[in-house]
Amino acid sequence: MAGGRPSKYKDDMLEQAYKLALLGATNEELADFFDISTVTLDSWKNTKPEFLDALKEGKAKADAVVSESLYSRATGYEYTESVPIKVRKGKDANGGSIEEVVIVDVTKVMPPDTTACIFWLKNRQPSNWRDKTEVKHSGTLTLTSILNEIDGRTDGLPSTKGEAIE
Repeated sequence: MAGGRPSKYKDDMLEQAYKLALLGATNEELADFFDISTVTLDSWKNTKPEFLDALKEGKAKADAVVSESLYSRATGYEYTESVPIKVRKGKDANGGSIEEVVIVDVTKVMPPDTTACIFWLKNRQPSNWRDKTEVKHSGTLTLTSILNEIDGRTDGLPSTKGEAIE
């Protein structure tokens, strides 16, 4: 028989763990919800494969939904919206208009969102789309070679060698 305090872990926590992961809960938030320490949470992940699977499935589903939404915003999409429209039905006995409100489905277009495009590309193809580019230099560069290069570009200008510049 193992020593120590009885575990707070119960099999009915799997659905709660899944839903919390689906909502994006952090390890600290999960531990707080289950009234345990993060060390205990890590222990449950290591010793209860079904608990770890519930967390992974929740996170994977949430990531897939967000990824699909980001892709839709980046590429644009169409959607249908129900819009109320007033329709004239005729005139009443006093000459006033008789109107009726009709609900009509209208197809609307959401154009691609530049910010979503940039975010998608920076994360999917960072080597092509990152803000910071890395330039690798090869060879050697000495102060003498720089000065010789500069001196070679001063043709036609008055020489200042050995003279004070005012």
